[in-house]
Amino acid sequence: MQISHEDIKALKTAKDLLENPGIAAKITNLIGTPIEKGFKLLPKNWNRKISNVTRDALLYSLKGALMTMGSTETVSYPIWHKFAATVSGGVGGAFGFSALAIELPISTTIMLRSIADIARANGEDLSDANVRLACLEVFALGGPKSSDNASESGYFAVRAALGRAVSKAAEFLANKTITEEGAPPLARLIAAIAARYQIQVSEKAAAMAIPTIGAIGGSVINYLFIDHFQNMSRGHFTVRRLERKYTPELVKEGYDSL
Repeated sequence: MQISHEDIKALKTAKDLLENPGIAAKITNLIGTPIEKGFKLLPKNWNRKISNVTRDALLYSLKGALMTMGSTETVSYPIWHKFAATVSGGVGGAFGFSALAIELPISTTIMLRSIADIARANGEDLSDANVRLACLEVFALGGPKSSDNASESGYFAVRAALGRAVSKAAEFLANKTITEEGAPPLARLIAAIAARYQIQVSEKAAAMAIPTIGAIGGSVINYLFIDHFQNMSRGHFTVRRLERKYTPELVKEGYDSL
């Protein structure tokens, strides 16, 4: 079996999205200030706080984002989610780092709904536990940074690293609910995803700590933030769609050859 010319083009578009630079480079290009300056302005315990807030935000979004979404819609509406995320970022930017614990769960939930919207438009069934976790997995796909080892940060490398945790969490969700207490498989998956997602959250927080950003800058940064993860989800669910049509092995071979 060979991948059609049309699907090779779709796969190339997906790879271009997934392997583009991370959010820090995009924010730096926008505000014209190296993001490292913002890190110096964050409070001393910022790293621990961001780690805790990131894990809480992912769990909160998983509990709430997918509950009210139907599984049959075939059109996605990214612009509405961008608008909501932009408003959320404006509010967070007005109050600075201290508002992160409130703003991040809201913006993460909005982004997860947008990711699920794109998944559904690519033929995914949101009632399937594996699909819901594949949506959450997008937060680990932050795009490579200049310091990354390509063998560890590439799209398929990240999926492989999360594979066992995703499988165990899906087995748990097949028999229980997200809201149930005592879910070690789900907790381990969220911790693994949070470890990568908090890198992007830290970069966002650092940018918003720069005095000249303020509420308007917070809105723009959140717009960039959701646009980035929408692109990651488009690439991710294009690859998954092609894997269903062909085989995962054939799609990976085609991806690597591009």
